[in-house]
Amino acid sequence: MAEAIRSLFIDGPAGRLEALLNAGAADARYAALVTHPHPLFGGTMHNKVVYHAAKALGSFGFPVLRFNFRGAGLSQGTHDGRAEVEDVRAALHWLMNESGLPIVFAGFSFGASTGLRACCPEERVPLLISLGTPVAAEGRVYQYKFLAECSKPKLFVSGDHDQFGPVEELERVVAHAADPKKLVIVPNADHFFEGQLPLMRAEIEKWMAEQLRN
Repeated sequence: MAEAIRSLFIDGPAGRLEALLNAGAADARYAALVTHPHPLFGGTMHNKVVYHAAKALGSFGFPVLRFNFRGAGLSQGTHDGRAEVEDVRAALHWLMNESGLPIVFAGFSFGASTGLRACCPEERVPLLISLGTPVAAEGRVYQYKFLAECSKPKLFVSGDHDQFGPVEELERVVAHAADPKKLVIVPNADHFFEGQLPLMRAEIEKWMAEQLRN
């Protein structure tokens, strides 16, 4: 039986946000929110990394919400670069109200940087996954000082040839983040995990299974 997918719009701070909700199991322990890479460089909720992350989390029976940031796809508004944190919060609150469940957050690239800022302070988001964490991209340097105060379990997965998050730089970011945390470097993978998406997905599933046992 095909998994039910619901197309919808969420009221966001800059207008409605286009979204997709993959239905989960009736006894799901969590719901999940997955955010996409930079919209000015083609990022949407249909990105391959986002899709595979959503499938990985959906394999546990979680309902999974993906949405397009303002100005991407059919979402209203225009790209800002910082205000997208409020888009994440709007999606989070919609999912919390819809599911009544705690939320697992997973973000890729720009979506990771933006989503971590929105989700670290949220009590009902106990688990965080950052994929292709950007450190320097498109002329912008990403700062993560707030992670020093974020004591939720965190998984960081990046490729060993990530052009926007060199391993040494990413290791410094993770070293300054509060425990608990885990950094996984996928071999022979670039920023988009080209050719290594199954490995990335397997790391998400492995870590999530560990969290469910705790």
